[in-house]
Amino acid sequence: MTTSHDELKIQPSWQFLFSHPAHLLSFGFGAGLAKKAPGTWGTLVAFPLYGVLASLMSEPMLLLVIVCAFVAGIGLCQYTSNALGGGDYGGIVWDEIAAFMLVLFFTPAGFLWQVLAFVLFRFFDIWKPQPIRHFDAEWHGGLGIMFDDLLAAGYALLCLAAIKAALT
Repeated sequence: MTTSHDELKIQPSWQFLFSHPAHLLSFGFGAGLAKKAPGTWGTLVAFPLYGVLASLMSEPMLLLVIVCAFVAGIGLCQYTSNALGGGDYGGIVWDEIAAFMLVLFFTPAGFLWQVLAFVLFRFFDIWKPQPIRHFDAEWHGGLGIMFDDLLAAGYALLCLAAIKAALT
């Protein structure tokens, strides 16, 4: 259940984002305020966030942090969704950030691989093939907001693995 801008009980703004840490994180530090393609802008936020985290910790610790970002995202997105009046408002982009950081974790090294990972993730997140479309429509609240992006990440990773296997 996607919520449109007109259906919101509060219009998102910088003031709204800074009114609670959950809103700031849910909106990807402001990326979700973009008028066009907030999900794409939110996904882009994952690049520097992942880069900083990867430089500061071991791979097992990084994977744990990404899993925690996903789990925490359920509550963050639910809290912000409730404040806005419910639903999966497009400006809530923590789901894209957490899911794409997972994609980056498993993406082969190299700029072209990262670009391909970004394109594939955005493709599946926007197109929503089954079962993504089913869960997007049927699962609501914070888990619903987060879960469809996790599935999109899975599709992107499967494609990356197939492409890598075909090239070797």
